[in-house]
Amino acid sequence: MIAFGPVPSRRLGRSVGINNIPPKLCTYSCVYCQLGRTNAMRMRRRAFYEPENVARDVQTKVERAQRAGETVDYLTFVPDGEPTLDIHLGREIDLLRPLGIKIAVITNASLIGREDVRADLMKADWVSLKVDSTRPEIWRKIDRPHGALRLSSILDGTVEFARIFQGELVTETMLVEGVNDSDDAVGEVAEFLARLKPATAFLSVPIRPPAEKRVRAPREEVINRAYQIFDERMDRVEYLIGYEGNAFAFTGNVEEDLLSITSVHPMRQDAVNEFLMRAGADWAVVDRLLERNELTRTQFGNRQFYLRRLHADSRR
Repeated sequence: MIAFGPVPSRRLGRSVGINNIPPKLCTYSCVYCQLGRTNAMRMRRRAFYEPENVARDVQTKVERAQRAGETVDYLTFVPDGEPTLDIHLGREIDLLRPLGIKIAVITNASLIGREDVRADLMKADWVSLKVDSTRPEIWRKIDRPHGALRLSSILDGTVEFARIFQGELVTETMLVEGVNDSDDAVGEVAEFLARLKPATAFLSVPIRPPAEKRVRAPREEVINRAYQIFDERMDRVEYLIGYEGNAFAFTGNVEEDLLSITSVHPMRQDAVNEFLMRAGADWAVVDRLLERNELTRTQFGNRQFYLRRLHADSRR
């Protein structure tokens, strides 16, 4: 399943997600990743799916959503790994243009030092770049990058992309307690982001089960202080710390929809309940998926979440 949703997005309204990378191939193995640790670290771009198949799958999902009366605000590349590892990313964006829906890419920016990656991202309408730290030692601790990556190249590429990109550029900084949430560390990130002039600089904290159990969101006063530091340097700063809501779409097949959404977007128990009610289904669907080992249940804070169990060969 390449396309999933529509799902509620805290930034993009109602979004059909595009899962253009098999699980879980990434350039990073972030300590806070909601999908768990990276199975295979990669930094060489390659083909994963035929671009025409990606476009066809997205079109089918959009058509089903529209028939069900669902709104689609964006088509968003937000896969099980880093979307720019897909060498066909630019071609896929081109093929999706006839649908007439804005296209977004959420990237960790690890490969943005490459000219071909910047060229592919230039085709999108909305791009989110992750900047968790400007200090190599903190970057390695929180993002746990591929050994061949260099933070200096990433930061330089980010500046160059921001200079030429004509769409809407936003940034996201994930704060983890005791790792990158000191005033000095936050201030250095804010100074760098001010050079990019993003439409919005988002501050986020872990709200879904992270890869490492020790990961915690900073205390409220620390988050508020980080906001003030960002706000002193940039025109628009927003928290990305609230729950996005339960308006997950049902497009025709309850099991397929649940698995496609939870493969990249863990759902709270109340969200699953509401989804099942709208689909006219009951909790037996979830029990079957748990019994077949296709869905897993986990706890984070005082909330229970449901995630698709990622098998290494599930989309190869």
